Parts: sequence; C-alpha cells; structure tokens
Amino acid sequence: MRATLGVICAVLLSATSAAAQQRTTLDIYVVDVEGGNATLFVTPAGESVLIDTGNAIGAARDAGRIMDAVKDAHLTQIDHLILTHYHADHFGGMEELSKRIPIKEFIDHGRNVQPGVGADWERDVYPKLYAKAKHTIAKPGDRIALSGVDWRIVSSNGATIPATMLAGANKPNPECAHFQPFDNNMEDPMSVASYITFGNFRTAHLGDLTRNMEFKLMCPVTTLPPVNLFLGLHHGVESSNSPVMVHALHPRVAIMNNGTRKGGDPRTMMSIHTSPGLEDLWQIHFSQLSGQEYTQPGMFIANLLDAPSPSMPVAPIAAPQPGTNAPPAPVHDGKAYWIKVSAKSDGSFTVTNQRNGFSKTYAAPGS
Repeated sequence: MRATLGVICAVLLSATSAAAQQRTTLDIYVVDVEGGNATLFVTPAGESVLIDTGNAIGAARDAGRIMDAVKDAHLTQIDHLILTHYHADHFGGMEELSKRIPIKEFIDHGRNVQPGVGADWERDVYPKLYAKAKHTIAKPGDRIALSGVDWRIVSSNGATIPATMLAGANKPNPECAHFQPFDNNMEDPMSVASYITFGNFRTAHLGDLTRNMEFKLMCPVTTLPPVNLFLGLHHGVESSNSPVMVHALHPRVAIMNNGTRKGGDPRTMMSIHTSPGLEDLWQIHFSQLSGQEYTQPGMFIANLLDAPSPSMPVAPIAAPQPGTNAPPAPVHDGKAYWIKVSAKSDGSFTVTNQRNGFSKTYAAPGS
C-alpha cells in the first residue's frame, strides 16, 4: 500500500512539475467572488501570488472558486498571499482557503485602522493563520521575490513610493487640475497596492485605494508608469477610478471585479471609457448600476445577473447604501466563471472569458 501511495505521489508531482516547466506566460485569474476580490497570479516559473480571498458571507463558496483556479494552474501551494486591507470582501475566504492549500507567506499593510468586523477578525483569526508561515508587513518600495517578474509594492498603510522610483513615471498629470475628492472609509486608503512588470508587460492592482489616494499617487506628477492592463478598479465603485489614476495609467485593457449591484456605476464607466487608448473593458459581472447606457457587450462579461431580467434595463438602478448594516447583494445563479489573462514578456497578452470561451489577443506594442 505504501509503495502504491508513493507511486501515486510521484506521478502527481511529476505532472505538476511538467506543467510548471511548460509555462511561458504570466497567467492571471480574476476569480468571481461576488463583488469582492480574489486575483491569482502564476509566473512562468510556477510561483504564485494571490491577492485577497473573497467574502466572509460565502467563505466556503469563494474559497472553492479560488481552488478551482488553483487546480487549473496546477499549483500545490500559494507562495505569497496579499491581504490588501481588512474588509470582509477581501479577507473573507482566507480561513477556509488555508484549510485547503498551504500558504507560505502572508502580506498585509499592518494593523487594521477601522473598528468593526475587520478589527475583530484581525485580532481573533488572522494571527492563527500566519502563525506557522512567514508574515510580512508591506512597505512602499518592497519587492516580492519572484523569478522573472518584478513585483513592487507601490502603496501600503497610506504611504506611497516616490515619483522617481519606477522608470517611466514622474510625468506631469494634466488630470490633476480637474480632480474631485470623494469621501471614503478608514481602511480602503490603507490598501496594499502592487505594480507588476514581466518584460514589456505591465499591470497594476491597487486594492481598494480611493480617489484621494489616487491623487496622492499621481499628482502633481505620476508615481506609476502606464500599464497594458489595469486590474480590479475597486470593484468599479465611484469612490475610486478617477481620471487622475485611470487616464494617467493609460491602460489598453481593464478588468473590473464588480458585482451585479456593486460597481460599474455611470461615473466610473465614464472615467474608464474616456481613458485615452483604452481598447476594452472586461467585467466579472453584468452591472445593473450601469444600465444599457454604459454596459459592455456580453462577450466581455464573465457572469450575468443573479435573476435574469426579461428585458435589458435601460436606466441604471440606484446603488445600495453602503455600511455594515446594508443587506448583502444577491448572488448570481449557477456556475461562477473567471476571466483569465495570459501575458507574454514581449508585452502581448490574451484575455479569455471562461463563461463563453471568447478570447481576444492584444498584440505587443509596436507590432
């Protein structure tokens, strides 16, 4: 029996190793966690970084959806887990996920600053999860050690990198003259924000950094260079995604981790669609806040409505009131689908909608 188990383990390890050796792309899975965040990166060397773990309500559901991506990527562990900030739609699935796969390093911005559920979770649960792993408090300018990929922390705990740190930044930003501040909670501005470079391919995931932090990062001159791909967009809510950030990053493609009734509001959609050089916006969900006026074609949307409507909603619906007492948004029926990106070092990349198999390749710059 022991010999048989040994043979099975050897076969599994060999298959995993073979899959890792065949990688030539930086793969990114934007996982559907119902308007929360879970984004998995897998480098050509087979190393992994997971940003956030989905919702507390539905923790087992979201951990399962992350594990589906993990299995598709042939991973046996999570090398680095970034908790952007202490909101339940970002840490919610972490305890359940840690039961299903080893996590080698936990990265966060330090102590929670917002009283409530996040503070309780940080005190009572989080230390138990990183007790037997490496625990790192991120500082602006820190690097995550990866082979062939430059992963830089650009903001954490309200602090940001200097404008001279990244090549291609430190440029005047004309949008600063038109900036409009916005109210925010205490934890969102603390988010761990990342800028990732793989050869000529560049992408950024800024957690839930708010408009006011976007101004701090990008005005009067930029601290972040332009990107090929802009990820997350704080679920597409209007407390972030100002032209100060979106237009200055000049993305060719954006992927929004919204929910059916969270994010994708008209103000955000206008900011994204007026960004110079934008080719496509992909969405994790159809947004009822967008209505027909601002919605994307279905081929770019991974998951549809929680309850299908008999007709296209022409006008955007009102966004639900924020706050801890707000009822949770309904989840969509049926299977959840991710959006996957496969990026090459020449700067080209392919985006695929798992729901319908629609795939689009964006050529390397100048080709």
